[in-house]
Amino acid sequence: MKKKTVFLLLQYAIFFGLGFALVYWQYTKLNAQDIEDLKKSLSQVSERWWVFIPIGIIGFLSHFFRALRWKLMLEPLNIRPTIVNITGAVFMGYLTNLLLPRMGEVAKCTVIAKYEDEPADKIIGTIVAERAFDLICLMLIAILTFAVQVDVVTQYLQYLLGKMEGKNLPLMAGIGLAGMIFFISLLVFIYRRNKTGKIGLFIKGLAEGVTSILAMKKRFQFILYTFLIWGSYLTLIYIGFWALPATEHLGLGPALSVLVFGSLGMIVTPGGLGAYPQALQLVLNMLYAVKDSFGLAFGWISWLAQTLIIAIFGILAFLILPVYNKIRDEQAAVDSK
Repeated sequence: MKKKTVFLLLQYAIFFGLGFALVYWQYTKLNAQDIEDLKKSLSQVSERWWVFIPIGIIGFLSHFFRALRWKLMLEPLNIRPTIVNITGAVFMGYLTNLLLPRMGEVAKCTVIAKYEDEPADKIIGTIVAERAFDLICLMLIAILTFAVQVDVVTQYLQYLLGKMEGKNLPLMAGIGLAGMIFFISLLVFIYRRNKTGKIGLFIKGLAEGVTSILAMKKRFQFILYTFLIWGSYLTLIYIGFWALPATEHLGLGPALSVLVFGSLGMIVTPGGLGAYPQALQLVLNMLYAVKDSFGLAFGWISWLAQTLIIAIFGILAFLILPVYNKIRDEQAAVDSK
């Protein structure tokens, strides 16, 4: 077996293993009363099924706005996919991430490269730029969350720092910064040694994709779509609070906190498996005194709702795109005659 295959299998085992380990750990922490609370929460959700209608609509729109924003990033590279293809690519990418950790971005680029006949390297560069920009957005939202809820967020930060007591935080931060500098320097070194080779051309394509934001003419639209994306995420959480009596009293401030820490949970395991509900449970309990079992129930309900949206539309995209592009190619052939 090739080393690359072994590495990928090991990567999948680690990510999924961590996710299932978190699920098992959460289950072992539950006592008889907690289990009863979870059952009660599920029955209450079934009585409030109407909440999931706007959640489904807004969930779809959040991915649709992401597709439109990605389309803007591709324009400076002279890549202009159809809205159907790029929206389908986004959903197929997220669906792939649920099955194969960290492969969703590759899947998105592969779909566009296949159906639009474009080079994949430049497309991957725009994905890198998009993720970097979203990280900046998440940091800004975290600052906003802290600003509007100084009292409650400070308590949580003190708890986190208390857990890390005795650890050399400046040293850890320095190691992280040094790692980033080393990685960037390594890319520059490899590119200079292989400018005309496959690796060099690949790195150049990545750089062109990352700088596409600077060359973008429709910056206002880019910012608007970004607000719509993150606004949709926030609205999903706010409406989701209505699904349970234990969380229906929570407002936009708690929704901001859940958005920030939930986003971090999504990064840890494939699709946030185990980590996302755990993050929501901690935030709701530590900051807003929501009982652990109810916080965990909300976390799992929220995770399941988002996962179902991705699964449904991802499968639809997988079925529709081949048919759509076959009809499109046939029509283009007729028009060319």
